[in-house]
Amino acid sequence: MIPPRVVVVGASIGGLTASETLRQEGFDGEILILGDESHLPYTRPPLSKQILLGDWEAEQAAIRTTAELDDLEVQVRTGCTATGLDLDARTVQTTQGAVPFDELIIATGTEPRQHPLLPWAPTLRTMDDALRLRDRVRTAARIAVVGTGILGSEIASAARAHDAETLLIGRSGSLGFGGVGTQLTDELARLHEDNGVELALSTDIASSMPLPDGGSEITLGDGTVHRVDLAVAMIGGTPRTGWLASSGLSVADGIACDSDGIAAPGISAVGDVAAWADPETGRHVRVEHQSNAIEQAVAVAMRLANGTPAARPVPLFWSEIHHTRIHAYGWFDPRRPFVELTADAGARGTVYGSRDDHGRVHGVVGWNASPRDFRTARAAVLRSLPTLISQP
Repeated sequence: MIPPRVVVVGASIGGLTASETLRQEGFDGEILILGDESHLPYTRPPLSKQILLGDWEAEQAAIRTTAELDDLEVQVRTGCTATGLDLDARTVQTTQGAVPFDELIIATGTEPRQHPLLPWAPTLRTMDDALRLRDRVRTAARIAVVGTGILGSEIASAARAHDAETLLIGRSGSLGFGGVGTQLTDELARLHEDNGVELALSTDIASSMPLPDGGSEITLGDGTVHRVDLAVAMIGGTPRTGWLASSGLSVADGIACDSDGIAAPGISAVGDVAAWADPETGRHVRVEHQSNAIEQAVAVAMRLANGTPAARPVPLFWSEIHHTRIHAYGWFDPRRPFVELTADAGARGTVYGSRDDHGRVHGVVGWNASPRDFRTARAAVLRSLPTLISQP
């Protein structure tokens, strides 16, 4: 009998984790990863941190070397873009020809939205984006970052680290932090202002024009005009599902999957592109954090290798903004109280928590918290987890 062939579309950490886990669980069939970039799989969080700051070069973000992949007997085909999927023929159409599969794992992530009034502004998704942006940040005296999510804050932080005057523009009056939402707005605003970032919140871009020197002139809704050497657009992303438009899969907001990551017989999806069904509510939810991609990839690989059902991943994400470490774990709802759980009077560390009316801790945030304090806070979420599942 010919061993089954698993094809992974997306040379991401989710795609590689699924491949590694298959091998660890004893899968001895062929594993082929298709990646549209020229790089081997790499970890993405350093793009807006160590790479943009100039502390790392590209190879330091690589997850595995060619030799390590060979030892795992995992093939990676770079520069290979998926263009279509034929469920009946069990093939992926690519720029390098049709690729047959027995099981398919989709881990293509998201692609950045382009600002309609700043179509020339760079975005940040790939390693090549980060390397190009780093070169421009190093030489720009004044930088505007459009978008107030985690990546917008991280790029503003990197710009200040390069001594650029920095303007952070956001349509809403708040600053977001991934799944935590806007509950850290006041803390993030103080952090940016204390480090010299000018905030322009509750305003939008009314008009803009490119300048001959490569800069931009941006007019805000309140009439103020800003001339900058570099404008960066970080207004979110959309799931990379265009190549699946005629596949028959449900891709309204990511690839709709059941609670085990199954989108169709023999088709699984993990990471930012995947909308897994919540086992309690049935709603399809996408979680755009690396830890979620890893946990989903492990769950899918274990199901394929030995039938182990998926456990409910607990979201974990982190950032470093102006040398401040921020970690978040669990689930956050703006309707729940967001309170200070611990504070180290001799330092800057604080742990915040999202509690329900019964005192159950659903999520915690460590703001420069010590590893011990954050571990303790995570344990509080895990203690509540069985209750949260039975009583959402």
